[in-house]
Amino acid sequence: MSMMRMERTRPLISPMDSAYPWVASIFAVIVASAFVALSAQAYMELRVGPVPITGQTFSVLLVGATLGSRLGGAAVLLYLVEGIAGIPVFSGGNAGWAYFSGGATGGYLVGFVLGAYVTGWLCERGWDRHVLLTALAMVVGNVAIYICGAVRLADFVGWSHVWAAGVQPFLAGAAAKIALASGVLPGAWKVREWIFGPTAGGGDAAPRM
Repeated sequence: MSMMRMERTRPLISPMDSAYPWVASIFAVIVASAFVALSAQAYMELRVGPVPITGQTFSVLLVGATLGSRLGGAAVLLYLVEGIAGIPVFSGGNAGWAYFSGGATGGYLVGFVLGAYVTGWLCERGWDRHVLLTALAMVVGNVAIYICGAVRLADFVGWSHVWAAGVQPFLAGAAAKIALASGVLPGAWKVREWIFGPTAGGGDAAPRM
């Protein structure tokens, strides 16, 4: 039995393939940022630390893999700008510069941008051609998120407690979200194709054995 393969007729999107490249790109970034904001509202507070479990990891990695490094990173950056500007898009409906700059989750929020970019960068280089490589690209993106989050979280709990408060509680959930994001990526390609047109790729992108 061979490795599951993700088939696409073209590489990741080139916005210039669209008849209206800037309109399509802006629309994709806005839709993706709204998706991240929606996923942030699925959260659960933890007793072991100040960082909640949210659905953002799933959406951020999926956005990066779907839109690529530049548009994926731009979408998550727009999400941060919305939250800092006062729109209640952060987990639990939080918002504002004070929450972003003064809270323990600020590092993770910054890490979301890097995580989306890194995942998209790897997928642009063929890592989305197989299910296992797609998952690995998302693992790398997730590690980038954790690194950024840990640096900021250490100011609140100390480096000796970063693993217990900011990494270990999220590992099982992260594995499940990466598996889910890898599985639904072909469907996300269909949405991308709807926005950018058939030349954006996608096609018959279902995994095969």
